[in-house]
Amino acid sequence: MTFIAIFLVILSAAIHALWNVFSKSKKPTSSFFLLASLFGAGLLAPILLLHSSTVLSDIPSQVWAFLVIAGFFMSLYYVSLAKAYRVGDLSIAYPIVRALPVVIVLVVVVYLGRADQITYQSVVGGLIVVLGCFMVPLKRFKGFHFNHYWNLTCAMALIAAISTVGYSMVDDEALRYLRSDSQFEFDNTSVVILYAFLEAFITSVWMALYVLMRRQSRVEFMQLIRFNKSHVFVAAVGIHLSYTLVLAALAFADNVSYIIAFHRLSIPLGAALGILILKEQPYPTKITGVLVVLIGLACVALG
Repeated sequence: MTFIAIFLVILSAAIHALWNVFSKSKKPTSSFFLLASLFGAGLLAPILLLHSSTVLSDIPSQVWAFLVIAGFFMSLYYVSLAKAYRVGDLSIAYPIVRALPVVIVLVVVVYLGRADQITYQSVVGGLIVVLGCFMVPLKRFKGFHFNHYWNLTCAMALIAAISTVGYSMVDDEALRYLRSDSQFEFDNTSVVILYAFLEAFITSVWMALYVLMRRQSRVEFMQLIRFNKSHVFVAAVGIHLSYTLVLAALAFADNVSYIIAFHRLSIPLGAALGILILKEQPYPTKITGVLVVLIGLACVALG
């Protein structure tokens, strides 16, 4: 990874932790993230004004397919994240959601026949991350029991983690395809912003389908527009600024797994903010688990 990639990812990680803490404090719902996606698409839409009217038709059909898939994973991520935050602590859900994708990506990369890109140190780091994730939900070291993980918070965090891997790997392939397409003549910044806009828009479509099917969600959406749209807008800025920086960093890294690993620097910040700002319990097991996760991530990143 280049210095530019590392800088972009660290900045993105800090913003990511902040918007998660802010969103958690507002007890987010699927409707919350639908409105945030719509706001995000609106913020990024001006990119269309800077290019010709044929910009959308110039996008290859393969990239449109990638966008539909990525949007689905992104919407699944939002739905599961909202549920995890409503029923559990951020300092438990956030480390799991952020750490497990590193391990999942390592497995997927090996499955896709790219094992030569993964070092032994990265594999060891992945196992350490798993150990740390098992420690985070515990209240005491002697209290290990499967029931600590058989709950809605951990289940939703796991789904969110899998979804993160889904849209991250699809985004990486889509952006590589766009940059290699000689007929799509855009600079890297324009490609990133255009792709981020399209992903936000398509994610909004997926989210809207989910919200429209549930009466309670429809009511919540209208209430957000009437009373709390400013809160959602703040979250939307953080969400889409954070992820746009990640998309930009992909251009300066050979393997998406390293981007995902470095971006997990948000884990200690998110856990700390959950304890300090949201007044969640600072169990020794939770703090130790986060530190173990960081050690594992360092092994992956340096491997």
